[in-house]
Amino acid sequence: MKVPTFLKILLPGMGVKRWFFLSALGVAILALGVFCLLGESGARELYRILVGYLPLLWRPAVAAGLIAGGFLAVALGTGMMTRAVLRAVSPKSEGSVAQALYEARILKNAPNVVAVGGGTGLSNLLRGIKHYTANITAIVTVMDTGGSSGRLREELDVLPPGDVRNCLLALAEDEERMARFMQYRFAKGEGLAGHALGNLILVGLAEALGGFDRAIEEASFFLSVRGQVLPSTLDKVQLVAELADGRTVEGEAAISSDPAPIRKIWLSQKAQAYERALKAIEEADVILIGPGSLYTSIVPNLLVEGISEAINRARAEKFVIMNLMTEPGETTGYTASDHLRVLAQYLDLRKFTGVIVNSESPPEEILARYRAEGSEPVRDDLRGAKTFGLRVIRAPLLSVVEMEGKPTLKHDPLNLAKLLSRESKALRRSWTRWFSP
Repeated sequence: MKVPTFLKILLPGMGVKRWFFLSALGVAILALGVFCLLGESGARELYRILVGYLPLLWRPAVAAGLIAGGFLAVALGTGMMTRAVLRAVSPKSEGSVAQALYEARILKNAPNVVAVGGGTGLSNLLRGIKHYTANITAIVTVMDTGGSSGRLREELDVLPPGDVRNCLLALAEDEERMARFMQYRFAKGEGLAGHALGNLILVGLAEALGGFDRAIEEASFFLSVRGQVLPSTLDKVQLVAELADGRTVEGEAAISSDPAPIRKIWLSQKAQAYERALKAIEEADVILIGPGSLYTSIVPNLLVEGISEAINRARAEKFVIMNLMTEPGETTGYTASDHLRVLAQYLDLRKFTGVIVNSESPPEEILARYRAEGSEPVRDDLRGAKTFGLRVIRAPLLSVVEMEGKPTLKHDPLNLAKLLSRESKALRRSWTRWFSP
């Protein structure tokens, strides 16, 4: 059931009705004061002038109409005044009282959701979840060595900003507008070509403020981020993988681009978890693992000391969100149970609530392109012992989005968030499910 916008302000938790009735009471007290000032004779004369000419049978109906009209005038006047104030102080709200109150009261009192991952999978998930709670924490991998992030990491010895940038944008109040400049890539210029402006801003803020975590906080402020984005660690480490052919490869980009299957993966040195990330996991009501590249987006977070242990200890409801497609080399031929088998090496899946699996088939023309690139849909083989004791939640979650000039398969962020709001007890108890899109 979806509540009409004009009724949202009357639902519990909005903190509006008390002030509306106080305004109405104020009007009534004012009217009583006027009658006291006029006295009995003056009140009688005023009554005679205003309604004395009406037939007796009409007077109850007129009185009811006047009372209803008065309440309507108070409500309309209060609403329009508030809307005018909102337009002045927050143009983005477009004067929507219900939306402003929804964001200020309902979303901020919604459950704490922690999403762990990286890449476009995590940012896509956040894009839907932010409509259900403002208490979101994205715990992001910082092992990227490719593209603009990799160059900045090598040249300036900084943590890679790319995945953090995407998550900040996904949680931004006005993602579409902010993406115009944060995602802009320089087309020319020595040393600039190929860099995303958002990456340069984050790196510049980190240098100016003395830390990558402070840079994220400052960027979150001017992007009006709903929730928070945290790196899993502030230590600068590399991913290292042993491949099926016996070779050892270092660096996230080199691992993900190598066609050989991965046998084992680890970090180049010990990395301590970011304390705020551990605290967020401890306080979470819901923890989401995935979607994202298994070995280069999800597992890197779990390799950081303290992250896996914190997730295993957490009392939150925990869900694994299964990937839609395999990735060439990294997960070639992997089924859903294979993904769970890898995660089970780092997480106690017996303490998880369920695994969410897409049940929808991709369009054949798009699937043909993926197959030509060495990618296939992740086969759902979750039956019996292969489920690791998890409840398997199947639903059509597929969407096709344009990325880098070509149609790309992604989870539908809103459908995924709606599914989680039904399957999670914490989100199901929240009022956000009545307000969400």
